[in-house]
Amino acid sequence: MVLQKEPAGAVIWGYGTSGATVTVTLYQDQETIMEKVTSVKAHSNSWMVVLDPMKPGGPYEVMAQQTFGKMNFTLRVHDVLFGDVWLCSGQSNMQMTVSQIFNATRELANTAAYQSVRIFSVSLIQAEQELEDLAKVDLQWAKPTTENLGHGIYEYMSAVCWLFGRNLYDTLQYPIGLISSSWGGTPIEAWSSERSLKACGVPTQGFTQSNSVTGPSNHSVLWNAMIHPLHNMTLKGVIWYQGESNMNFNRDLYNCTFPALIEDWRQTFHHGSQGQTERFFPFGFVQLSSYLSAPSDDTFPQIRWHQTADFGYVPNLRMPNTFMAVAMDLCDRKSPFGSIHPRDKQTVAYRLHLGARAVAYGEKVIFQGPLPEKMELLADKGLLNLMYSQEIQVQRQDKIFEISCCSNHQCKWLPAPMNAFSAQTLTLSTGSCRGTLAAVRYAWATWPCEYKQCPIYHPSSTLPAPPFIAFMTN
Repeated sequence: MVLQKEPAGAVIWGYGTSGATVTVTLYQDQETIMEKVTSVKAHSNSWMVVLDPMKPGGPYEVMAQQTFGKMNFTLRVHDVLFGDVWLCSGQSNMQMTVSQIFNATRELANTAAYQSVRIFSVSLIQAEQELEDLAKVDLQWAKPTTENLGHGIYEYMSAVCWLFGRNLYDTLQYPIGLISSSWGGTPIEAWSSERSLKACGVPTQGFTQSNSVTGPSNHSVLWNAMIHPLHNMTLKGVIWYQGESNMNFNRDLYNCTFPALIEDWRQTFHHGSQGQTERFFPFGFVQLSSYLSAPSDDTFPQIRWHQTADFGYVPNLRMPNTFMAVAMDLCDRKSPFGSIHPRDKQTVAYRLHLGARAVAYGEKVIFQGPLPEKMELLADKGLLNLMYSQEIQVQRQDKIFEISCCSNHQCKWLPAPMNAFSAQTLTLSTGSCRGTLAAVRYAWATWPCEYKQCPIYHPSSTLPAPPFIAFMTN
């Protein structure tokens, strides 16, 4: 397995006979590196130690020994490495395995160089109360193999999680631990504690079942069984890919429920690990990709916007220390798993790892595409200038911008063609609007562009400009 490296101390816990003494010893080549002694708590029959912070590397052996009178019981874990431990969670796009993605055969064969990336997968279990321990595990800590990475579809190891870890390992060159805990077709409510749902005023009863929800949807059932049991662990961070199931399920609350989930997971893991997991640990997520939907409504764009707490970018005031991978240009109309499950998870993981490098590891890398920072309306000329915060590369001049045009208290969205552009400015034609221009939006569609063919990218980093909506102020 991989345990969290310095500056944090790894937490090790377990169960035993009430009142017994437990000694946890860390060895390397038969030599004792450290020893921690504790006793088993009476009410919970559990024990816990915090190891001293360790530099990345290994392998080590961890031994736990329980003594109680004449009773003596020993457990050993071999080949333990220290590095960064990331938890990966969400619904089916996180659950998809390496056998389901593009170039699966090649990706499954590429494990030899990554034997210091260790993987663990939680079983699909629901519970009505918070569990202290996992009821079942699909894959115990293991080295990656063609078999455990390609174990059927939606089973065992997440492809996004694995590819993210692989990218991190390439960059950091020290061990990475990956914990996969996800379930397809699930809304955010199932992954949220009662506390965080209450904070957002999520209605408790009278749910209308939505066709976008195919997995467990009862409040907190997956938080209780698949996340809470891990809360004693020392983690580096979390990545998350979820939101499709909230398309028609408490969609308008997602701009509260998502930031609340992040805050609640952070509090719980910080507290559960005796303060070893950072209070504001890095939390990365994938903004929804696209799919071929019957209604061309704006439910998907709304979720994408709500995923950023309605800022359009992260980190922001409501979502500190977060990072986002934009995926709306990674569409896959021929996916055998349905277009809602695009197979290019490599680009998703690459964009996520850029965010991690910037936010979690403090590297000076660009991880988000360009967004406008101010607008200027030249009403007499019928033009709207958008000034961007970074350089833009305009790949094509689609009708992807729209303006909200109002007259007689009625507003309607009209296309605003791109007129001209320079390094950091884009000009839209607003001539189609005879009334008052109230707002502008970009890529506000379920399927905004074809594969890697959105109109605006960052020039050097192949990162698409995120979708946004902005209202005119004076």
